[in-house]
Amino acid sequence: MRRSATRLSVAASAVLSALLLSSCAGTAGPAGAADPSSAGAIEVVTSTNVYGDVVKAIGGDKVNVSSIITKTSQDPHSYEASAQDKLVISKAKLVVENGGGYDEFLHKIADETNVGHENMISAVEISGLAADGEGHSEEAHGEEAHAHEHGDFNEHVWYSLDAMGKLADAVAGKLGKVDAESASTFTANAEAFKARLAELKAKLNAIKADSNHAPVAVTEPVPLYLLEAAGLENKTPAAYSAAIEEETDVPAAVLKETTDLVSAKSVRFLAYNEQTEGPQTESVKRAADAAGVPVVNFTETLPDGKDYVQWMTENVESVSSALKK
Repeated sequence: MRRSATRLSVAASAVLSALLLSSCAGTAGPAGAADPSSAGAIEVVTSTNVYGDVVKAIGGDKVNVSSIITKTSQDPHSYEASAQDKLVISKAKLVVENGGGYDEFLHKIADETNVGHENMISAVEISGLAADGEGHSEEAHGEEAHAHEHGDFNEHVWYSLDAMGKLADAVAGKLGKVDAESASTFTANAEAFKARLAELKAKLNAIKADSNHAPVAVTEPVPLYLLEAAGLENKTPAAYSAAIEEETDVPAAVLKETTDLVSAKSVRFLAYNEQTEGPQTESVKRAADAAGVPVVNFTETLPDGKDYVQWMTENVESVSSALKK
């Protein structure tokens, strides 16, 4: 997902100002930082608040988690890290990134601040979902790596419950090496987290049993892992989703093909990424509304007041409700 430079600049400036004020007040870390008063806690930095929440679920009060991306106005693809971000990351005992070119800034900072790769976790690598089996390699950086990986597979692995279960185990393992006395607690917390995921997967399996490969459309492939787990079939023209994700103009013929798809009620619902909303997604949404096709909203960052499982549960329930209409 890419957004306009103007929007990003405003968001980044606001975040930087907040960070500087926070620093002057005697606290450290990005807006998503945990309370640094917990003496002895393991310092962890994550690229987004999605991964921050997973780490908190595993580490509990044994970790201080700082998440760099916490708002829908921030874009991991083009985010420019501040000096404060670099300071926080340099002190981290564990860094968790999505990988796959999604949050390249975090890996670059880790390299610049000499954070060892053994202290980093890539959700893409852990997931095993990368089509070429490589995911986000430690050596592959920059726009070329992003273009290659972004085109090969869907890097939005936090919408895969299986991937997040694997991540929970990886986080528990890394934290256990830093704090051996708490290793059993981290493992138990990971098991509890996976048990919650198992309950949610059961709901997905129930949808899958009844869905009969129901056709759906998406404005961007962000939620596809979740939709696929529900047995749904994406009918969106690939060129449309690719253009939206890269913020390039959708060819007129492709846009018409997509709007015709929903106007003809050829799909059961439209999965709509609110964070990449623009004229070419809004036109498809209007077509869906006009045709009476349900629109299911998705986001890339964790909503306020929700933990990861609660968020995904709401997404699953929204899908289930849309299929019943």
